[in-house]
Amino acid sequence: MKKHIITVTIISSLLMSNVSYAASSQAPETSNDREHTEELVGLSSGAILGAVIAGPVGAFIGALTGTIIGKSVGDESEITAQKSLLAQQEFALNEQNVKLADMDKQQQTLFAVQTELARIQAHQEQTLTELSIGMNVQFKTGSTQIAPLFQQQLDNVADMMTSMPDLHVNLMGYADRRGNDAFNQALSEQRLLEVTNYLIARGVDKTRLQGQAYGATSPMHAEQNFENDFFDRRVTLKLIAETAQLAAN
Repeated sequence: MKKHIITVTIISSLLMSNVSYAASSQAPETSNDREHTEELVGLSSGAILGAVIAGPVGAFIGALTGTIIGKSVGDESEITAQKSLLAQQEFALNEQNVKLADMDKQQQTLFAVQTELARIQAHQEQTLTELSIGMNVQFKTGSTQIAPLFQQQLDNVADMMTSMPDLHVNLMGYADRRGNDAFNQALSEQRLLEVTNYLIARGVDKTRLQGQAYGATSPMHAEQNFENDFFDRRVTLKLIAETAQLAAN
């Protein structure tokens, strides 16, 4: 009988402790509070079960066993929460790695495009330089008429400009050193006009043509003779790309 009285007393105390703790735990619960709660629940449950089965000694043993079980449950919950957090972090890290890989691929593609563009521009500049060498329309003494040989050359220039819309042409008109300066200047201007009109008649937009006449002020050779005078009577054409034209302007 005494054994039962002690058992009831222990159970009542534990129950009152649980009730008091439950009332005080209405505030927000942290992980430490939750773990402590689970230990207390385990302690109380174990004590009650032990008291019912084996009296006061059983209550003590049950309380100890319940505490261990409650703590194990709390540890398992914490492990689960940590695993979930670790999985989230791993997912975010994988997403970041994918983004970095995409950025690296885009940079490699951009570098390849820039390299190819530079190669094309260099090739175009070299081609234009080669085409500009010796691209002169020669004239007879005192004449502004374009000979058939040079008409064919101008036809090739017009065809090239049609296929390469970004090309422009600089034209420079000259005369030889015979005659006075005013006559030579007017002659060089007329030759320049003849070549310009010929290209326009072949479909070249006049906005892609610009020119300047220099009279006899820029001979190709220092010595004046019959042969050198022939090369001085000319209109020189220089092909340039649009980007170079803008820079020159």
